[in-house]
Amino acid sequence: MYKKLFFGVLTALVIFSGCNGGSNCGEQKTTASSPSFDEVLTTRRSIRSYDAAKKISEDEVRTLLKAVQEAPSWANQQPTKYYVAIGKEKLEAVQNLVGGNKDRIINAPVLIVSTFEKGKSGFFDGKATNEIGDGWGAYDNGLSNCYLIMKARAMGFDTLIMGMRDSDGLRSEFSIPENETVMAVIALGYRSGEPKQPGHRPFDDVVQFF
Repeated sequence: MYKKLFFGVLTALVIFSGCNGGSNCGEQKTTASSPSFDEVLTTRRSIRSYDAAKKISEDEVRTLLKAVQEAPSWANQQPTKYYVAIGKEKLEAVQNLVGGNKDRIINAPVLIVSTFEKGKSGFFDGKATNEIGDGWGAYDNGLSNCYLIMKARAMGFDTLIMGMRDSDGLRSEFSIPENETVMAVIALGYRSGEPKQPGHRPFDDVVQFF
């Protein structure tokens, strides 16, 4: 009996070795393999060539966009909306609405149209609170899109934000209402190769301390 008990305890110690006894013990392996925030920042790139053999599921896109809902917005107005092309017909339709970027994103398994609702961010009681007006909607949309591309990278995906797009064509394709401004199309997939790291402006050109 005692021999069996000894081996049972020994097995448990081997399985849980390195665990601190907290509630995350069973998740330790997953957590250890997750990239750090700095790794997400330094490995994210605007990818212009995607691996056609690698797909992304609808469930994975749902996980991604649920995380994006944590992005801040003016007075928590949450003006950003997303329209996801993941089926063959819609993907082909969107590919034909992004101008010269079509060949760059031809193998991306997901294309996401990003919009924001007008008259929400930057407004109180239907009136703009300052001269920027709906520019705050675009600002909040950019924050949401930043969360999207960073979370995508943390999940192992790659992205390309495209400002060249046919907004009227996208509005028609997805029945986007007139009270929404069509901003960008975001490609989501896996890089087919390692892109070069672009240079950055000198730090003192973009930051001033007073």
